[in-house]
Amino acid sequence: MSEQSADNPGICYLVGAGPGDPGLLTLRAKECLEMADVVVYDYLCNAEILNHAPQSAERIYAGKKAADHAIPQHKLNDLLVDLSSQGKTVVRLKGGDPFVFGRGGEEAQELQDAGVPFEIVPGISSSVAGPAYAGIPVTHRDHCSQLTIFTGHEDPEKDETVIDYGKIGMAAGTKVMLMGVGQLQNVVSKMLEGGTDPDTPVALVRWATTGSQQTLVGKLQDITDRVQRAGFKAPAVAVFGNVVELRSELNWFERRPLFGRKIIVTRTRSQAGVLSARLRNLGASVDELPTIRIDPPEDLKSFGRLVQDSHKYAWIIFTSPNGVDAFFDLFFKLYEDARSIGGARIAAIGPGTAAKVKARNLAVDLLPDEYVAEGLLKKLLDDESVENEMFLLVRPDQARDVIAKGLTEAGAIVDEAIAYRTVGEMGDPTGAAGRFESEGADVITFTSSSTVEHFLDMGLPIPENLLIASIGPVTSSALHSAGLEIDIEAKESNIPGLVDSIADYFAKLS
Repeated sequence: MSEQSADNPGICYLVGAGPGDPGLLTLRAKECLEMADVVVYDYLCNAEILNHAPQSAERIYAGKKAADHAIPQHKLNDLLVDLSSQGKTVVRLKGGDPFVFGRGGEEAQELQDAGVPFEIVPGISSSVAGPAYAGIPVTHRDHCSQLTIFTGHEDPEKDETVIDYGKIGMAAGTKVMLMGVGQLQNVVSKMLEGGTDPDTPVALVRWATTGSQQTLVGKLQDITDRVQRAGFKAPAVAVFGNVVELRSELNWFERRPLFGRKIIVTRTRSQAGVLSARLRNLGASVDELPTIRIDPPEDLKSFGRLVQDSHKYAWIIFTSPNGVDAFFDLFFKLYEDARSIGGARIAAIGPGTAAKVKARNLAVDLLPDEYVAEGLLKKLLDDESVENEMFLLVRPDQARDVIAKGLTEAGAIVDEAIAYRTVGEMGDPTGAAGRFESEGADVITFTSSSTVEHFLDMGLPIPENLLIASIGPVTSSALHSAGLEIDIEAKESNIPGLVDSIADYFAKLS
């Protein structure tokens, strides 16, 4: 929703998206995205960052890949002015920092000339973050106290370069070049001609700060040969100087257990973040390909009546985190006080569901040893007398009837509150499906039988070497029914258990 009224000009936020790792996005950048009506984003922006914008926000790809621009700069400037002048909140999302070789200054000038309000939101530049993730500090008291940042990609309309690479090579301290892989041979030649030591250490860091990061190290005299032999491509940051030698000690990121592994997450867009974050913390390159989304139940009135009467039950059973959210979101629209839930005791199917209940400042009275419906039913029947007791079972519209049937056969009175529907995710705003089809992955994760069902509905080809990871036996059963082999199954049916099992699998290979 726009910060401005419809009668006034909108506002354009020139936002730095950071170097690639979505965890490096600033809090202010996230705030701007959350209130955006339109997001205009570049090639180097991690597509997952777009998830912070409302689903209703228009997303416009501006490209900006070397000389190949989806929208030429002058037209892009006009677009920002036009959208903002319509009273919209526009986020111009730029890789790294908008004022570090990002042409943010030019865009800000256009907005200023047009009388459009704007704000600059700095981002973490790849000029420092890229080397840092490769274990290279750009300054160090024992090595250098000066940093020079320059670009290898000037305005192509200039008659001649204004950058004296020979002088830059002779400057003291560390030199960092952005956008220069295509010009590397020319830059290196000019440095050598200018008298730079041929043995100067050089490192190139490609797709820095992401799980796809690649680092190539050499000397000034041989780095171009190394680049050609390795087929090293843009986008990359180049670092020149003695600090490169510290990489052997400080290379922290590329030593993580899942570094270099590409993993697909198929959870809902709103839930994917927890699993994605855990995988990224272990160094994986994560692509979120939501196969499902959560919609309200078809009969919301019936669900509302059961929520309203929840204080009448001896037990409330939650079978998923989504059920907890749906229940309490409605509960607190009906009641102001959590005590209105009365004396109902609460059972949760697993720790993730229990954590959602506890986040509402309510205790969980029963948690099974096995985090499946059978485990919860067994725990109830073993520990409690259920005959003639009233149970409210909060569940999705399509779920196995294990709990309801088992309790009813034991003499309990069970009402089923259909809290939400799991439906196929039709949208793909980040292009994850296309990337999966063209690039493949090492692992695809499934966290419910519905993620399996709706992934298969997408009709995407499954690469022969793709590993399939399942959160537990119920999901595995759905995979088996679809004729798919399971390579990894979580020992504990929860997100930490799934991540641990994936890490253990690859640890055994090394």
